[in-house]
Amino acid sequence: MKALVFEKPDQPIIVDAPMPTIKDTEVLVRTRTVGICHSDYELLAGRYIIPISYPVTPGHEWCGEIVEVGRAVKNFKVGDRVVGECVVRTPERLHHFGFSMDGADRQYFSVNPDWLHKLPDSVDDNRGALIEPFTCGFYAVLRSGGTNASETVVVSGGGTIGLVSAAAAIGMGANVIVVDPIQTRRDIALKLGASEALDPAIAGERIKEVTQGRGADLVIEAAGHSASLAASLDYAGQDGRMSMVGINIGQKIPANLGLIQMKNLTVRGCIGSPGVWPAAIRFLERTGIDLSPIQTHHFSLTEAVEAFELGKNPQACIKVTLNTKGLN
Repeated sequence: MKALVFEKPDQPIIVDAPMPTIKDTEVLVRTRTVGICHSDYELLAGRYIIPISYPVTPGHEWCGEIVEVGRAVKNFKVGDRVVGECVVRTPERLHHFGFSMDGADRQYFSVNPDWLHKLPDSVDDNRGALIEPFTCGFYAVLRSGGTNASETVVVSGGGTIGLVSAAAAIGMGANVIVVDPIQTRRDIALKLGASEALDPAIAGERIKEVTQGRGADLVIEAAGHSASLAASLDYAGQDGRMSMVGINIGQKIPANLGLIQMKNLTVRGCIGSPGVWPAAIRFLERTGIDLSPIQTHHFSLTEAVEAFELGKNPQACIKVTLNTKGLN
């Protein structure tokens, strides 16, 4: 079978890998669709938030189909379409699937069914591959108390996590404003249902206008960039809430932290999506939110190296996905 392997930092290759076997307590999954995430580039560059080693197969934003079930597995069957959590526990340690252990950028993989969730028929394979990032955005909103139609939510950063965070807040009824310097991202934010999508150069004043000077009830910082982190404090209104979900590894940020005190802000860090997967899947099913505009480019798994190269350019794409169509 074909698999993408990061042999060592900055060396991605496609290899012919042996077909995995399963234990009685495992299932065999055939990968259908996998998204490429910003954190995959962190892994490719040789850095990540937990210890990692090489070679490793990435891929944690995936949708697949069960093709074999171990004898001791009770709650899954052949043909079930599934998605899987990223932060998982083995008897030895806590792992991040696709980082500290091999992920889904391969045709088949064996997996503990305790890490899986079934997909409803109304969620297709492409949307299924967005479940993992959507759970992160969904969690970012919930972690700061959720939202509703009475509130204005500002999302700073229009990459995948920013856009799915916006979608979650839109689905809860909030008035959502997305801030990003890239026009294509702003256009997609509007397609998802944001009321406005603003360039950072004008965002501060416009947010004040929209909220009659109050500022945002909830700010989701989803870029992880210095300017975005600093501006998020300005966007927030008095007694506002902030969810910090953007990845920023090892950087020091110049920001007016005094605003946290002066505005009486509640600031929460968000990592992963613990405990929200079933609710997030139900939310997508019941709201019918169409996340497909986020997926701008699709490649075969065998073209993964080229796909990763394209994904380096935020001006050219948002979410790049890999699929196994046509592969045996």
